Amino acid sequence: MKVEQLRDWAVDKSKFLSVEDFIDFGGAFLEYRAGGNLQAELVSRNTPKYRFFQFGEDASFQLTRPINTELFYSADEFDAASRLFLEALDRVLDDDAAAFSAEHRAALNRVIYTTQQSIGAALDSLPAGKSNAARKLNGDLFERFIGFAINHCGVECRSGVLRIPVADDQGVEQFKMNYQHDLMLEVEGDLKAIGSVKTSSKDRIDKVFIDKFLYNRLTGVATPHFAIFLNDVQRKGKEPNYGTSQTFLRGHFKGYTVKLNPLDGVYYCDLLPQMQTDPLLAEHINHIDQFFVEDLPAFVRAAPSLEVEIEGEAFHEAD
Repeated sequence: MKVEQLRDWAVDKSKFLSVEDFIDFGGAFLEYRAGGNLQAELVSRNTPKYRFFQFGEDASFQLTRPINTELFYSADEFDAASRLFLEALDRVLDDDAAAFSAEHRAALNRVIYTTQQSIGAALDSLPAGKSNAARKLNGDLFERFIGFAINHCGVECRSGVLRIPVADDQGVEQFKMNYQHDLMLEVEGDLKAIGSVKTSSKDRIDKVFIDKFLYNRLTGVATPHFAIFLNDVQRKGKEPNYGTSQTFLRGHFKGYTVKLNPLDGVYYCDLLPQMQTDPLLAEHINHIDQFFVEDLPAFVRAAPSLEVEIEGEAFHEAD
């Protein structure tokens, strides 16, 4: 497969209508890499586990985002990992955490990371003038991937608008307020949890915390709010001294957690070292397998939080 074919595939949302569609793309990109089609793989100067894939002349020697090679599968590993990933999704609502091996949990994290970074890398081959559109498309596809993965588990979810009843001090509804959200988890029409899904927390972390605060204040109900991020790593420097920097706002996260309200789950595929060494961050931030194995079933089992109208696009996988 040529880079033009991967690029055309990545920009066509109609090609991504199920979890398997995303996995197929990941496999195709890994085969492209394994086939020696890249011009080079540049090692980050300050964080050697990250590499930047450089395309050839057919993509104007464009450079990708940093790829964590400790998480990014090789083509030889991906097929088996994908099967474990799908097995894990099928077991999420079995209410038996012991059914998930360490390999299942690793696959949940790494298949999502590998697949989404493959899409992002292919979009990085677009001409420089289309980089903003590529970033938005990458974010939209990540939201869709997570939505389909949740639906594959047997949980209804959609992206759209909640119409929230706002009552006075006597409990009499005065009006409804519209709230836009990336993910809303439902069981038989009952809202169970609200989620934000972004490729990184850059410029977005404040909104996630404030959304929870305002929503729960407006409704008077403690509806769970969670956030899923791919990573918080970006490229810095110039050739030949490319390195990485992090985009996570630690002070904001800790301040909102302590003084406003903690979120009910924050999940990453690619955790920064500080997220594992800082006690407060380690308490509140986990790998994404934690969401699927422990927290998603807990959200689903919880009592419905509020009678609301939910409007928007449902994440239903195509047959």
